[in-house]
Amino acid sequence: MNKKIPGIIYLLVCTCSLLLSSFSATQTSRLKTGTLKISFINTANGKPIVLRDSLYSNYFGEQYSISKLKYYISNIALYGAGKEHKMGGYYLMNAATDENSFEISMEPGNYNKIQFLLGVDSIRNCSGAQTGALDPMNDMFWTWNSGYVMLKLEGNSPASTSDLNRIEHHVGGYKGSNNVATMISLDLPSLEIKAGSTTELLIETNLDNYWHSNTDIKISELPVCTITGELAKKIASNFSHLFSVKSIHIDP
Repeated sequence: MNKKIPGIIYLLVCTCSLLLSSFSATQTSRLKTGTLKISFINTANGKPIVLRDSLYSNYFGEQYSISKLKYYISNIALYGAGKEHKMGGYYLMNAATDENSFEISMEPGNYNKIQFLLGVDSIRNCSGAQTGALDPMNDMFWTWNSGYVMLKLEGNSPASTSDLNRIEHHVGGYKGSNNVATMISLDLPSLEIKAGSTTELLIETNLDNYWHSNTDIKISELPVCTITGELAKKIASNFSHLFSVKSIHIDP
């Protein structure tokens, strides 16, 4: 009889035991946590944004179409009774894709507030070109000195005084008084995370408030903004009004 066979059998038994133990630990972990899926829907004039093929009208009656809409979401935190869940990650929302969402594993419980940063924090802006959502290939990075574009809106409007009637808002800036990254805080009516289930939080990004909330942004007066400074800060002053909770749904 080959003396190596018992050794091989022993090795196989040990390997199977480790795999079963790992699988059991993973299953146990999943049973102890729930999943939060955060989705963003972009709207204007009460309807979902369709790039290039739809016309919208802002508060001032200026018609416009959108060819590009991108923005960063980061530094997400959820708060509840005695609970605080902070998570890392940087997410690029892009109106050109069918779905803008991401999932987070969380401790079960009830949460009544969510906070997130519209934009990229200064640490990442100072770290040079990176990967993933922060990859320069996503066309949202200026230079190491100017950092990331926090929100990019491009389109056309008869009201635009720029060449080809274009709208080109590349809103960025992270240094000192020119920092346009904006912390957003939204109340949650009843967000419950259940162990082993997925809760979907749908957040609406309403461009109607982009043009008119804290500050009036008229296309005729500000068709182009592609540098940091006062114009970018003027646009960013409306960021805090862009978002609202659309719905919350718990899968069984």
